Amino acid sequence: MWLGGKTIVGGLLGGWMGVEIAKKRMGVRRSTGDLFVFPLMLGMAVGRVGCFLTGLDDHTYGVGTRLPWGVDFGDGVRRHPTQLYDIVFLVGLGVVLWVRWRRGWESGRMFRWFMLGYLGWRFCVEFIKPREIVIVNLSAIQIASLTGVVVLATLLWRKPKFDSRAAPGDPVLDEVGR
Repeated sequence: MWLGGKTIVGGLLGGWMGVEIAKKRMGVRRSTGDLFVFPLMLGMAVGRVGCFLTGLDDHTYGVGTRLPWGVDFGDGVRRHPTQLYDIVFLVGLGVVLWVRWRRGWESGRMFRWFMLGYLGWRFCVEFIKPREIVIVNLSAIQIASLTGVVVLATLLWRKPKFDSRAAPGDPVLDEVGR
């Protein structure tokens, strides 16, 4: 409710927390998020096409702009097509993550970098969207994104603990956020 009832940011953060709670209760210590990164990105990009085609009704458009690529969604105001910006960002992030993944990566890190990148992006792009300020010139989505960025940055820069019960060559992280 605090995030307005329909936001991918709330879905990503809530889903991540739900999976981590379920994994803890079930005793699952393996990283699972990396498998979902590229399907999530594809689904989000397709969803943004839908947002763009919906126009003003889903409230994902940007503020007015004089830039030549501004889009009039039917109200006579040329606006930032933030839905399309999201798609471009996701494609760029996907390329970076793919290249990095091909070089080898510790299990769980790709999901964390995806979340860090997307939440950082959403924090920034919200400044060019109509938004309801909650505190310190930030919207609820920006506060949630910033909180996620801080948690993810902490998890990424903290040295991972490996489960001693892991099979040789099969590191299993012993921390939240896999």
